[in-house]
Amino acid sequence: MYASAALSEGVEALRSRGRASPATCFVLERGDRVAGYVLALPYPRFRCPDLARPEERTFDSRNLHLHDLVIADDLRGRGLGSRLVRHLTETAARLSYERISLVAVGGTERFWAGHGYRPDPGAELHGSYGDGAVYMSRPVPHHRSGGSEEES
Repeated sequence: MYASAALSEGVEALRSRGRASPATCFVLERGDRVAGYVLALPYPRFRCPDLARPEERTFDSRNLHLHDLVIADDLRGRGLGSRLVRHLTETAARLSYERISLVAVGGTERFWAGHGYRPDPGAELHGSYGDGAVYMSRPVPHHRSGGSEEES
């Protein structure tokens, strides 16, 4: 997935992140295939998962860490990543998270900045995230109860 950035984590590590917070992990399907997915889990601000190991515990945190967002190569550039980001943000609001954090890798800071994420100094990143990795976060907008929000 991140071969060009030399990032990899084992299948068990990825599964452990999904098990840590099923309510904030999603699969996007297009027709009869998986088009992409999001793995997000509660994690203390300024901390992030170690890519080399599975999650051993679930944190009680109002910060939701967006660990992984992947869109199939042949479906990129169609707004599917933005759709997943919006869905995750709406879910975070509904579940009363205060912030969403992530580690931008492989030159993706511009994409994340376009979704309201800003560099958030203070995090110590594991070397496994690669050179140029940037810890970013954004506040979760307050969710209005009693009605559905339309996509723009």
